[in-house]
Amino acid sequence: MGILEVKGVNKRFGGLQALGDVNLSVEEGTVHAIIGPNGAGKSTLLNVLVGKLIPDSGSVMFDGQSVLGRKPFEINQMGISRVFQTPEIFADLTVMENIMIPCFAKRDGAFRMHAIESVGHEKGIIEQAEQMLADVNMLEKHEMVASSLSRGDKRRLEMAMCLVQDPKLLLLDEPTAGMARADTENTINLLKEIRTQRGITMAIIEHDMNVVFSLAERITVLAQGTPLVEDVPEKIKGHPKVREAYLGEAQV
Repeated sequence: MGILEVKGVNKRFGGLQALGDVNLSVEEGTVHAIIGPNGAGKSTLLNVLVGKLIPDSGSVMFDGQSVLGRKPFEINQMGISRVFQTPEIFADLTVMENIMIPCFAKRDGAFRMHAIESVGHEKGIIEQAEQMLADVNMLEKHEMVASSLSRGDKRRLEMAMCLVQDPKLLLLDEPTAGMARADTENTINLLKEIRTQRGITMAIIEHDMNVVFSLAERITVLAQGTPLVEDVPEKIKGHPKVREAYLGEAQV
């Protein structure tokens, strides 16, 4: 039994079958990648996992509890944090202020203003934020306004904002999208460090196969909303169904 169990999940949008009988098991402490060509259903599945969509049928269990019918902030409180394709940060605040906000509150919009107003008033929170920034090698940038950061540093800050909440599961939606190669490599190395130091379970949606094969211990391949194959990376690389889905073998 995995920490995340998806069983028989179906989702239609009108006449489009976005997800068809999806089964997925993510073992605790592992890095599990979900890949597939455009339109495969990856984003739909992720939105089901974080409570943005309710499936037509099936079940989604996290750490023994159903996530279905819960609001996104409730799922966050259960121990699931999400890294978005476009980094979700407070652009007008400093790096330090960004990292302090989740020290006070989860990402429930109803508490954001209270959290922002509380920033800077508790020494313990400042120390916690400083330690997290040090862990992701951003302490020297603590006074910078978040909007001035590079794409790679914005991603690093967003990950720190997730990690300070001590999640059990980190969902990463295209974590290297739009990055230069150097930033991509830095992000891969950061995720490896997080995995080694914290042992957090990760589920990654990613188009860059170099990223996938650098990080994942197990891979599920989706096509047209249905799982094609699930296996270890070494067997996924040369699998004929995977080559067919991508119209060519991944370059790794």
